[in-house]
Amino acid sequence: MHTQLRETATELADVLWREHTVYRERGGGVVIRGEHVQRWISLAPSGGRDEVLVRAGRILDGGTTAPARSEIIVSLTVGTSELAAICRRLLADTAADTTVPPQTRRNGRPTARAAKPARRPKGRHTSLRSWVVILCIAAVVGLYVHSVTNAPY
Repeated sequence: MHTQLRETATELADVLWREHTVYRERGGGVVIRGEHVQRWISLAPSGGRDEVLVRAGRILDGGTTAPARSEIIVSLTVGTSELAAICRRLLADTAADTTVPPQTRRNGRPTARAAKPARRPKGRHTSLRSWVVILCIAAVVGLYVHSVTNAPY
């Protein structure tokens, strides 16, 4: 199964992207990475015979992969062109899913405000609040050392 999966993935990668990397996953599946399109496709053995789990996801800025956005179980008896069409559909779903989803409450309804983008510090690694805490701890340690050295015995 693994040899057939590797051959299928190589053929599929040639059809989908000119620039790609094919490698084996820890779980026995095969991953096709398209760095230039920032997408990946994974083919993993499924519970059924001659069936594979096809998953698609994004490649993040640092080169790490985001979790799969969409997946489907496909029979390996379909041809490479049909498998490529299925993968293109999954990749299109992944591309359409790149917007930040609105925050939802526990009951599934969206909240009134959208999710805020993460704030990044502007060049400063240690905030003012952290420096104040460090100075307070240093002052307490200094007072302890002063009281121990000046204690009458």
